[in-house]
Amino acid sequence: MDKVFNKLRTLDAYPKINEDFYSRTLSGGVITLVSSLLTLFLFFSEFRLYLHTVTETKLLVDTSRGEKLHINFDVTFPYIPCSLLSVDAMDISGEQHIDIRHDITKKRIDAHHNVIEVRQDKIGAPKIEKPLQKHGGRLEHDEKYCGTCYGAETSDDQCCNSCEEVREAYKKKGWALTNMDLIDQCQREGFVQKVKEEDGEGCNIYGSLDVNKVAGNFHFSPGKSFHHSNFHLQDLISIQNDIYNISHKINRLSFGDYFPGAVNPLDGVRWAHDKQYGMYQYFLKVVPTIYTDIRGRAVKSNQYSVTEHFRTNEVGHPQAFPGVFFFYDFSPIKVTFKEEHISFLHFMTNVCAIVGGIFTVAGIVDSFVYHGHRAIKKKRQLGKFS
Repeated sequence: MDKVFNKLRTLDAYPKINEDFYSRTLSGGVITLVSSLLTLFLFFSEFRLYLHTVTETKLLVDTSRGEKLHINFDVTFPYIPCSLLSVDAMDISGEQHIDIRHDITKKRIDAHHNVIEVRQDKIGAPKIEKPLQKHGGRLEHDEKYCGTCYGAETSDDQCCNSCEEVREAYKKKGWALTNMDLIDQCQREGFVQKVKEEDGEGCNIYGSLDVNKVAGNFHFSPGKSFHHSNFHLQDLISIQNDIYNISHKINRLSFGDYFPGAVNPLDGVRWAHDKQYGMYQYFLKVVPTIYTDIRGRAVKSNQYSVTEHFRTNEVGHPQAFPGVFFFYDFSPIKVTFKEEHISFLHFMTNVCAIVGGIFTVAGIVDSFVYHGHRAIKKKRQLGKFS
């Protein structure tokens, strides 16, 4: 057994020296104090990093299918009345949403940006007791309403029950609807009166849209829009000036829910109208993003990049309908952010590296200083004897 112990003693990497042979120096004490303070400082720095979370980023191919895209917007138009401003959305799958009013709120603002009225957009028009019927008389008791198209009917059984349907019927005929005050449906909806009352006002429009997760666009445009012959057209009503000032400020524009660190490049962006009017276009590249916090809760959202372009109505250029258009497309790459702590083993490894490294370097410095001091002392002694 003694032989085994003796062999183990030969493996001792930390041989002990008798305290009688120790030589303690002032320089060694200073170096020990400095190295100890440095070790404590680096230890607490590493411990603080261990307590905080780190975010791991990965890039993956986006394989999701059949999802919806949630768009949040808040845009201010200082020179377009709320009654004229409409929101439309369409995508490459052919789905279109014209004059969207669900989950949309409009604020009427004056020239000094003071809020006049806040109203939730609703579908439908106000009713009157006896609207004008197609046969020329007023709606009688138990009679089904079928409004006249004022000569623009394409068939005997066609009815125009709203101001929008009358304007669309005229558009299909290629006729101009010059005086909307004489249209019973438009009077009943109060559209003309609203526009006249809001002359000189602006509008702050905000809300959200749920669209298919495919390439598409949504836009804000003056005038009531509609779909005709597979083209999206604008009915710029005759009671307003054809030159619309589309100056605007994007207070907020995001795709999906907020997550820590999210940056929306269009938030707070302002564009001022110059002498010419036209179409202002934003081209967005949407990047699907998943953020998972330290508790494992995942937030599915999106980031985006943007470029801008303004199309004028100059001679020789295709007609650009006035409005602000957002064209979006999706990146095939998905970004994932995951919060996590540094592992305890990683923390201990770093602490050991700090302690071992500092004291090793300190030992080398102390040895160098000690031998240098002895060499100088020896030279002085030799100088005295000589």
